[in-house]
Amino acid sequence: MKQERNGRGWTLDQLASAAGVSRRMLVNVEQGGVNPSVGTLLRLSDALGIGLPALVEPPTPRAAKLTRRGEGAVLWTGDQGGQGVLVAGTEPPDVVELWEWTLAPAERHDSEPHSEGTRELLHIQAGTVTVTVGDEHFELQRSDALTFHGDIAHSYANPASEPARFSLTVFEPRVGAAHRMEAPSA
Repeated sequence: MKQERNGRGWTLDQLASAAGVSRRMLVNVEQGGVNPSVGTLLRLSDALGIGLPALVEPPTPRAAKLTRRGEGAVLWTGDQGGQGVLVAGTEPPDVVELWEWTLAPAERHDSEPHSEGTRELLHIQAGTVTVTVGDEHFELQRSDALTFHGDIAHSYANPASEPARFSLTVFEPRVGAAHRMEAPSA
């Protein structure tokens, strides 16, 4: 993150303002002293005009990128051991992220709205998942799929007594487009 910020000539205060996070949080993230939420990472990546994968993964040459089992970035951990793992992603301006999720029984993940135009595609691999998108609720079973707008508040919950597992693809068009032209004022 520091490399991206410095490459734009931005101060900590400018990035904090553009991302809507505190300066203290930025310092802690850059120093590796905090495990920020997915929402915070998304705000930072959008402010910098880069996709979330570019923020959490080491830079790679323009070649195929292989992610082996267990090598994805764990960006959410539930109280009961569930995980949200970012396993692959593309670079801006149109970012596509591929996630592998597990939810333990009674676990829930609430997601803040993503950038405008974001779409999500979810496919249940095992168990039951209740997806709430705005005021709508969808109960999905193994092999069910759902496509929805991710630019409104949404959540994933496991109402069952068995673990649930699902794949999630997130498409975020024009990531950071609002912040690419100029640095925010200090």
